[in-house]
Amino acid sequence: MIPAFINPRAGNAGAAREALEAVGDFDIVDVPPATLAEQVESAIRGGARRILVAGGDGSIGSAAGAIAGTGIELAILPCGTLNHLARDLSLPLDLTEAAQIAKTGHSMPVDAAVVNDRLFLNTSSVGAYTTFVRARERLERRLGYHIASLVAGVQLVVRMPTFRVTVDVERQTREYITPLVFIGVGERELRLPTLGARVAGGKPGLHVMVVRRRSGARAVALGLAAAARGVEAVSRTPALDAFLVDSCRIERHSRSISIDGEIVHVPAPLRYRYVPGHLRVVVP
Repeated sequence: MIPAFINPRAGNAGAAREALEAVGDFDIVDVPPATLAEQVESAIRGGARRILVAGGDGSIGSAAGAIAGTGIELAILPCGTLNHLARDLSLPLDLTEAAQIAKTGHSMPVDAAVVNDRLFLNTSSVGAYTTFVRARERLERRLGYHIASLVAGVQLVVRMPTFRVTVDVERQTREYITPLVFIGVGERELRLPTLGARVAGGKPGLHVMVVRRRSGARAVALGLAAAARGVEAVSRTPALDAFLVDSCRIERHSRSISIDGEIVHVPAPLRYRYVPGHLRVVVP
């Protein structure tokens, strides 16, 4: 039996249970995100060789932190809003199809990154995105996810917070006043319609991008330019610095950063490190 942990707070948790029961051979347990890593570690100690997690990118990231480096296989049932990792791995969003792959698929090594002692699989950001997520979460219960996202985005444009950050990268120390620092696992695309996705056949490493504009309007203009022309074009302008590196160090006062879409507290300084092939994930 494959241990299967479902986030009961996921909107389609019931459908996830039905899909797993239909496919069979899963030991299904509802586990809230706060205790997921502990439950995964317990399953590993119990001899599990493959563990399934049904949830969004945040839940998958928590489980991955407990599994990474052990050789245990992580199977994914995509139950989140965006499901970035599942899409990057070409996993089906249909839950029954995904459950079948979780049962019978093979595993492949997937690259990851670490900030201090926290592992992430997709992206991390420092600055404006954390402000956006907090505003969206305050509004979401009344307005729903999509409208709350729109309103939070407008609020962010009207009053774009900036902060002073020191970035140690490529053996140089650079200081910025910026609204946003973005770190992606592997080379990332900023061209529509693949905004934020891994570049197909892209280079390995940490893709570090620092927005150099201070005002909300200019930051939005930068985002639109990047979406239209791609990050390579924008990185050649004074508006954005972009690096592809194995590690970097970021100094800032706030402890709040985003990891795979979740707001977490990580003490400064932030030490980012690329860890290739650190996790085995079940794929078609």
